[in-house]
Amino acid sequence: MTTTVRPVAGGRDLRAFIEFPYRHYAGHPHWVPPLRYDQRRLLDRRRHPFYRQAAAEFFLAERDGRPVGRVAAIHNRAHNEFCQDTTGFFGFFETEDDPATARALLDAAAAWCAGRGLTALQGPVSPSTNYECALLVEGFDRPPAFMMPYNYPYYAGLIEAAGFVKAKDLVAYWLSDDHPFPEKLVSVTGRLMRRYGLTTREIRMDCLDEEIDRIFKVYNDAWSSNWGFVPMSREEIVAMAADFKWVVDPRVVYIAERGDEPVGFLLALPELNLILKDLGGRLLPLGWLRILRGRRRLNVLRVLAMGSLKEFQSMGFAAALYHDIVTRGTAAGYHHAEIGWVLEDNVMMNRAAEMLGSELYKRFRVYRKDLAATAGAGA
Repeated sequence: MTTTVRPVAGGRDLRAFIEFPYRHYAGHPHWVPPLRYDQRRLLDRRRHPFYRQAAAEFFLAERDGRPVGRVAAIHNRAHNEFCQDTTGFFGFFETEDDPATARALLDAAAAWCAGRGLTALQGPVSPSTNYECALLVEGFDRPPAFMMPYNYPYYAGLIEAAGFVKAKDLVAYWLSDDHPFPEKLVSVTGRLMRRYGLTTREIRMDCLDEEIDRIFKVYNDAWSSNWGFVPMSREEIVAMAADFKWVVDPRVVYIAERGDEPVGFLLALPELNLILKDLGGRLLPLGWLRILRGRRRLNVLRVLAMGSLKEFQSMGFAAALYHDIVTRGTAAGYHHAEIGWVLEDNVMMNRAAEMLGSELYKRFRVYRKDLAATAGAGA
């Protein structure tokens, strides 16, 4: 029973690529099936704005005509231009527990990237760090938060056996409102806001285009020095906002300003995976209705993004944004939140999360492999 790996060719193959995880994790108590509609849009290389600055090839692994794994090879030109490097990426990685299959998939991604002149392969990112990324390596006993990965524990061993090493760990925290916001942080936050003339307010959904522009201005400055950062185009942010618009609770999305100028923001969403878990990845016939009704009853948040302009990052501004999510989030009826992901070496963000009494409860890993040998072999 030989395993073969080949590029996705045509709609039938793409459906098999999309469907593989639903069978692979069928009956798993923690895996949450993503909406097929969202997966089709994200993998649409002709229409999704991500691919205007990137190229990708999708691969299926098959044994006796049956899919047993998948992977995407990604050439993210936006990353390479911003970072001035020649890194390729792999993502959407899923496989049965078979070292030969995993290696064949990752070798196919490596060969494709090497053939485009790329000298390293990094991942998983699906399709970049602005979307779902990294491999879960600790915290398998709890389901994933919205837009966070979940995978079988054996994946790490398969990737490492294929020659990959750790590039960076990302962590996630669990925060509950049974820990009162520390008085010291309340005092520090108040002084910071007064000293620099800062205010925070809820996002205005009735002028969303203007609000997106304000967030976009902050986003590509706030994270630009972070490891793994990839600038997002305005088109990508608009597309993501369209996906989120119908579930956003404006009471937990804040923009920080000095006068009329945006200097920071916090984006939290109701924890949709608590609803998606039982939908099987389908919106029809009643999925939309169940999401819209269920969203109003959720008391858990996913803190998706939080940051400020660089000039404010050493001033303890993270504490001010954490203060808002604790006080305003609790007032809005949310009692728990996942904060993540955070770079393992982001001292300011990790320290602020720990001072709140939150629990570091999950760890994720991005892997990397030098492709010099692959390129030298003429792949």
